[in-house]
Amino acid sequence: MPDPVSRQGLAQMNRSLLVNPYVLIAPGFILAALIILWPLASITNIAVHDVNRFGVLRDYVGFENFQVIFADPEFLGALRRTAIWVFGIVAGSIIVSIPVAMILNADFYGRGLARVIIMLPWAISLTMTAIVWAWAMNGESGMLNSGLRAIGVLDRNIQWLAQASTAFPMQILIGILVTIPFTITIFLGGLSSVPDDLYEAARLEGANGWQVFREITLPLLKPFVNIAVVMNTIYVFNSFPIIWVTTQGGPAKSTDILVTYLYKLGFQYGRLDDASALSILMFVLLLAFTLLYVRLAMREEKA
Repeated sequence: MPDPVSRQGLAQMNRSLLVNPYVLIAPGFILAALIILWPLASITNIAVHDVNRFGVLRDYVGFENFQVIFADPEFLGALRRTAIWVFGIVAGSIIVSIPVAMILNADFYGRGLARVIIMLPWAISLTMTAIVWAWAMNGESGMLNSGLRAIGVLDRNIQWLAQASTAFPMQILIGILVTIPFTITIFLGGLSSVPDDLYEAARLEGANGWQVFREITLPLLKPFVNIAVVMNTIYVFNSFPIIWVTTQGGPAKSTDILVTYLYKLGFQYGRLDDASALSILMFVLLLAFTLLYVRLAMREEKA
């Protein structure tokens, strides 16, 4: 039978383990590592081998598949458009979402209904949303052309998705619209944590609306802006349905981004080894951006 001293020490050790944050997050971390590391190891193995279109690994080629990707002009074009795609959607959604979130955070009649209406697009499948927009932007019978002609903005139909000058900007606009509900949700959480006493004190000091926003609201929202940037960047970087449903990367590959280029490599061209190499590059790019941005954000908070 254990003595009281040993039982007390065991109890203290159990309590210390239960309050240790690393012990608490260990199960979830291990599960996430298994989910992420096993596919990553498999893809890496494919990326360094010559693979036929049926997925059979042949000779070890090292970094040759990566060199093929870097030498492909389609990769460089897709990389440039991906940067424009991510920046345009993330920046646009944040610029639009902050004032909308401030309005929805105010106390007015019907606020609950307004919040539900704003969030409804988030509940709809992204693929279905892209299909609806593809119908709306049809060059001959689309609702967008019909509506703009009815109010006198256009005098002839525009082939929105059939020309490079309009297809990609319209896809970015769709991306902004479908990203707004999630971004507003983040900002509403941030605004609800701002004490009303700060606003009352600012009004008593004679601050106007812009001064209150610049000196109180925006600084206190900064951590939530950082969350929105990181989460939306990861989401938008890997977003596939909008471009694939509307143009499939056309016309003439002018709307291809990395994720659609990856799909074509693997499932249309049958270059599974090159597709695996590209997926590793995309993972590294996204991981590097996330770590760099989070590091810079944490440095600014400490300053």
